Amino acid sequence: MVPDVSSGSDTRSLINYLFGPGRRDEHTDPHIVAAWDMTGAPDPGRDPEATYTQLARRLDHHVDLRTRELGKKPPKHVWHCPVRTAPGDRYLTDTEWAMVARRVVAATGIAPEGDDQACRWIAVRHADDHIHILATTVRADGRRPRTNRDGWRAQQECRKIEAEFGLRRLKSGDLTAPKTPTGAERAKAERLGQEVTTREWLRERAYEVAAAVRSIDDYFSVLTSLGIQVKLRVSAKTDEVDGYSLAAPGDTIFFGGSALAPDLSYNRLAERLPTQDVPDRPQQVADPAEPWRRTESAVRTALTALDAGDDATAQGHLDAFADILHNVARNIPGPHQAELQAAASAFNRARRSVIRADHQAATELRQAARELTHAANIPGGLAIALIFTALHLARAASKWHEQRGHVQQAAAAEEAFRHLQESYRQTAEPALADLAQRAPRPQTIQRFETAVRQAIPDHADRVLTDAAWPALVTTLARAESAGHNARRLLSEVAASRELDTAERPAEVLTWRITAQPNKRAQAARTPSTRSGTASMRKAPKATRPATSTMSTNTEERGRHR
Repeated sequence: MVPDVSSGSDTRSLINYLFGPGRRDEHTDPHIVAAWDMTGAPDPGRDPEATYTQLARRLDHHVDLRTRELGKKPPKHVWHCPVRTAPGDRYLTDTEWAMVARRVVAATGIAPEGDDQACRWIAVRHADDHIHILATTVRADGRRPRTNRDGWRAQQECRKIEAEFGLRRLKSGDLTAPKTPTGAERAKAERLGQEVTTREWLRERAYEVAAAVRSIDDYFSVLTSLGIQVKLRVSAKTDEVDGYSLAAPGDTIFFGGSALAPDLSYNRLAERLPTQDVPDRPQQVADPAEPWRRTESAVRTALTALDAGDDATAQGHLDAFADILHNVARNIPGPHQAELQAAASAFNRARRSVIRADHQAATELRQAARELTHAANIPGGLAIALIFTALHLARAASKWHEQRGHVQQAAAAEEAFRHLQESYRQTAEPALADLAQRAPRPQTIQRFETAVRQAIPDHADRVLTDAAWPALVTTLARAESAGHNARRLLSEVAASRELDTAERPAEVLTWRITAQPNKRAQAARTPSTRSGTASMRKAPKATRPATSTMSTNTEERGRHR
C-alpha cells in the first residue's frame, strides 16, 4: 500500500480531477467513501444535485475564514494523498477504504482521532485499487495542522494496515527515497511511448554525469552539452548559485535537483564535487590498464571499510561505489552492458540513507571512479576481475544496510548484486573455460600445487579441488611470465581479503591475480607520464527519443575553458 503526499493551492481543480473522467477516461464511479462529516460533504458522484463548487466551498470553509482574517489566502492549503494497493492485492471494499482514509488522516496530523477542531477532508474512490484523500489544511480554530514528516507517518500507518488487512507487505522508507512520478507524469510518458517518465530519465542522466565529472561547474556544462536544459538559482543574499533545475531536451517542465533525488540537490552535490575544476592525476601512458587496476583495488578497500565499524565512512564508500558502477557500465562494452547499467541504476537507492556520508573517507574510490571516465576500454580478464569484486561489494552493501534496518537500501543493493552476478556469469564462464584449456604442462601444474600448499595451507585443499583450479593454473603461469613469484603472489592476494567465505576460492584467486600489474612491463617501461585533462571526457548521450527506447550510449566530448 503506497501513500504519496503532496500539496497545492486549488481545491476546486483537484475536485474536478477526482470526480472527472480522468486523463484517459480511466475513472469509473467516482464517489466519496469517507469524510470529516459525511452529512456535511456533498457527493457529486452520487448526488445529482451536488456540485463541485458546493463541495469545494464546504472544504474551504475554514480556509476562507482565515483568509478574511489575514487578508490573504494561506499558502499551500490543499493536502493531497493518493493511497494505492500493490499490484496483485485484493480489491478493498468502500468500508475498508474508509477505514484506511481515517487512519491515514489521523496518523499524519490532518485529523487526529477525537479532535473536533481538525481539518476538513474527503476520500474519493474512482478506481478499484486506490483512493485519493483531499484535505484543506486550516483547522476550525484557525491554526495549521502539525503535518511534519507526514509522508513518513503515512507510510508507517500503511505498513500496519497491510499487516491487518492481509495485503502485500511493502518496504518501509526513511525519507531518503526519490520522489515517485505523478500520475500526470506517467500518463505523459505513456502518451509519448516512453518506458520511463521524464523525472526518472533526468535522474539517471544526472547520476551518470555526476559520476563522470570532476567539479560541480563541469556537471552543469556536461548536462548542457547533452541537450538537457539547466536553470541555475542564484541566492539574493550571497549572489552565488544555491540550486538548480533540469528539463529534458525540448520539454518545458523543469525539476529541481532535490526533486529528482535527495543527493542530487545542489548542496549534496557540492559536498562530493568541488566548485572549481581540478586537474586529473598524471597517469602512465604505456599502461592503460592501470586505472582499472586501481579501481579494482579501491573497491576491495571499500569492502574493508564496510567491516571497519564506522558508519559514516562506510556510507561514503557506498556513495562513491555507485559512481564506480555508472562508469563501469559505460566503459565495459558487450552484450552484458545492459546488466551493468541495470546494476548502476538499482544501486542509486542504496547509495544514500539517514546516515550522513563521509565523502573524504572515500577519496581513493571516488578518484578511481573519475579515472574510469577517460580510461581505455579494457576487455577480458581485468574487466571481469572488476565486475567480480564489485558484485561482492554489492552483496556486502546489502547486508550492511540490512543490519542497520535500511530496508529499501538493502533491497536495492541486492537487486544490483543480481544484475552484477548475471553480468559476471555472461563474461566469466567463457573466460574461465578458455583459461582452463590453456593449462601448462603437468610439471608446472605440480609446482603450482606445491606453491598453493606452502602459501595458503589452510585453504589449499579447497583451492585444488575447485572447478576453477585449471583456470588458476594458467593465470599463475601468466603471472610468472609477468615477473611475479607464484608463492609470494598467492600469499599476497589471499591476504588482501579472507577466503573462508568464498564458495570457489580458486576463482577468487584467479581474478585477484589477474588484477595484478605486469612487473616485467613496468621495469622495461621508460618513465612516461601525461598530465590528464578534464577537457576530454566521456559522457552519456542525452538525446531523448520519442519512442520507448532510451539509450545511454557514450561519446567523446571536447570542451575548452
